[in-house]
Formats: sequence, C-alpha cells, structure tokens
Amino acid sequence: MTPKQHSTGGKSRLGGISRAGNERLRTLLVSGATAVIDAVLRRGSKLATPWLLKLLARKPKKVAAVALANKNARILWAMMTTGEAYRRPDAAVVVS
Repeated sequence: MTPKQHSTGGKSRLGGISRAGNERLRTLLVSGATAVIDAVLRRGSKLATPWLLKLLARKPKKVAAVALANKNARILWAMMTTGEAYRRPDAAVVVS
C-alpha cells in the first residue's frame, strides 16, 4: 500500500485508502483508528489532536476513522521509506 498523490498547480491532492491493497493491513489501520477515536471521545483523553477534534466535529465517527487510518498509513509509509523514527507533530522542529 503506497499513498496515491495527484497534485497539480501547487495544490496537493492526496488519494484515499483503496480497496486494491492489502485487506488485512487496511482493516488493522481502520480498527486502530477507531480505537483511538473511542479513547478521544472519553473525557480526559490526551490523545486528542486539534486536527482530529475538528474532523470529529464535522464528520461521522466511521468516516473520521478512515481518514485517521489514511493519515496513519501515510506517516507509516514515510517512516519506512526514510528510516526515520516517529516525531510527534507538536515536538517537531520547523527548519527554515
């Protein structure tokens, strides 16, 4: 499973999780994302990111789970291709 990208004119258009890939991997990604969303919906969760909270405010839970699974797949793919360790977005340093 590699993320699809159809960008043009400086606008990034990222594709979704297709059904043509590994079904088991896709199922695991969506089920993991659903578990994260269930934990976020409980009070006092520290897993909530602003991106996920805004997504849950405007989309149903299952649609948000697939979107989170897609985002996680992209992060995992980038980590595997570059060999980098995961860095939390709020801890990432912006290099100018």
